Amino acid sequence: MRLKSVLSLFFSLIMVIGLLAACNNEVKPPTTNEPTPSEEGNDSEQNSSGTTPRNETLYVNGLQWGPPSTFSPLGGNPSFPIAYANSRSLIYENLFMINMLDGALEPLLGTSYEWTDDTTLHIELNPDAKWNDGEAFTSEDVVYSYELGNKYSISWSNFWEAIDAVEADGDNAVNIRLKQDNPNRLTVLDSLQLVPMMPKHVWEEIEEKSGNDIAKIREEVNPDPVGTGPYKMHTFDNQKITLIRDDNYWGQSLFGGLPAPKYVSHVIYKDNAAGSLAFKKGEVDVSQQFIPQVWKMWEDGAPIKTYVKDKPYYLPGSMPSIFFNMTKDGLNNPDVRRAIAMAIDYDKISELAMSGYSGEMKPSITLDTPSETKYVDQDAIKSLQWTTDIDAANELLDSIGAKKGADGIRVLNGVRLGPWEIECPYGWSDWNAALEIVAQNAKAIGIEIRTNFPEAPVWTNDLQTGKFDIIMNTPAGAVSPSQPWDRARTIMYSEGVAPVGEMAFWNWGRYKNERADELIKEIPTITDEAKLKEMYTELTKIYLEDIPSIPLMYRPWVFHTVNESVWKGFAVEGDGNNIPPQISIDGAGVKDLYQITNK
Repeated sequence: MRLKSVLSLFFSLIMVIGLLAACNNEVKPPTTNEPTPSEEGNDSEQNSSGTTPRNETLYVNGLQWGPPSTFSPLGGNPSFPIAYANSRSLIYENLFMINMLDGALEPLLGTSYEWTDDTTLHIELNPDAKWNDGEAFTSEDVVYSYELGNKYSISWSNFWEAIDAVEADGDNAVNIRLKQDNPNRLTVLDSLQLVPMMPKHVWEEIEEKSGNDIAKIREEVNPDPVGTGPYKMHTFDNQKITLIRDDNYWGQSLFGGLPAPKYVSHVIYKDNAAGSLAFKKGEVDVSQQFIPQVWKMWEDGAPIKTYVKDKPYYLPGSMPSIFFNMTKDGLNNPDVRRAIAMAIDYDKISELAMSGYSGEMKPSITLDTPSETKYVDQDAIKSLQWTTDIDAANELLDSIGAKKGADGIRVLNGVRLGPWEIECPYGWSDWNAALEIVAQNAKAIGIEIRTNFPEAPVWTNDLQTGKFDIIMNTPAGAVSPSQPWDRARTIMYSEGVAPVGEMAFWNWGRYKNERADELIKEIPTITDEAKLKEMYTELTKIYLEDIPSIPLMYRPWVFHTVNESVWKGFAVEGDGNNIPPQISIDGAGVKDLYQITNK
């Protein structure tokens, strides 16, 4: 429901423009008596109220929280199932599918990729792929889709910071050439699973009709999208968006058949409570909502499962963290930051703020998953990783001469350690609870921290301009091939970061370490795995010694909870299928649709 990371100035401007455009172009859904183009003459089971057979429909929730606005990937804020940051490929597919379990890019419209030289990525395409209007998918569509980002300010324009050209190599292959002065391979690999493939024969006409004016192009609601994916738009209104399976889907040879549900329907609930109640009752099959104390649902007898059978129930996908303002006296001392890190009760944060969904905190720039921990020598960093230890934190502060005053707050070299404000947006209840715990914990070691929960726009401005003491945010949380590099860059990279008072879109605390900058700049150009592990290990050591931020919890990128009242056979940990808990419709998680069956 909320975007907790801001990637770059360019990207942010794109999103703002897109959101404004979306707000100005609300969809006018068809009436129930007026079929959409996709309905005409092909669905005898569809009745006039939009109801579909329950045993043929997979219901999902938690991905759409208001009336649909646009189904155009160029719209800035497209409605379900059109998405950008989650590789949602039910209608518009990507070249490859990201698998969060092992970080692999699995074939979809692309069959393979390889670096043919230092700056050229060659991609082979699946010659069977077709658009749902019967036209062949070719390399010209790939070139066209990428070039849209070069031509207009849209969601995937940022990739052109690293791309020099995208060129067709015959009908079924393309070459992506990197810029010589920014050969960032990781960013380009990200694009393979994020850039939606757009039909050139459809959108060229829309561009021409709009006079190549992106503002007018964004007015295209695109109610019946032409995509290569396994589903087409069926019906939508302010309460529900329903897709219908394309029984001529080209990918049957890739997946071994068609997805089991004939329909995928997203009901738009007014809030978490309404969505959770519907899920418990079996009216929703796959939920992406935060459900507090989810185990109580199956203890009450509902056929509900999480991907991980036991606590913490969900796999980590991001690390919400607190960032220190390095320009503040006292907070610019790494020993003070380490003492705060050791004072924090991470187990309490997990239990009270996250219903126990966060596993044991292991401080690092990597998530505690095999796909990321493989980059770092875990034994080499172990001595630097802190754990909750109030006595050790007090001893550390004593050792550097931070003595407690009459009010119990320590003073170090004439600087009182607090009061410092720690902030996140008002109403983000899990984050609010976490910061209350941090403030209480700090008091136990003689450091005064006070919580501040402003409205989200104020928090965003404080974050970017550096007008904070300590602030919470998620550093680069998306599941992507560029992790953990993107997270390290967001936390530690100092080049291009404006001074306090001006806008910064990464490294909000204004941390600076020349060696960290060198490593972050060089890592995207390295392919030798042993060398990469050496570099990430050194970078992690710098992070654990300097502590520019403290991760407070692990959080799933998406919650994946299923109710097997109607459908069964959803992927679970250890089932041997290597299907990730990406809500059955994102990235490689879409493979779930091909293995579930009616109960």
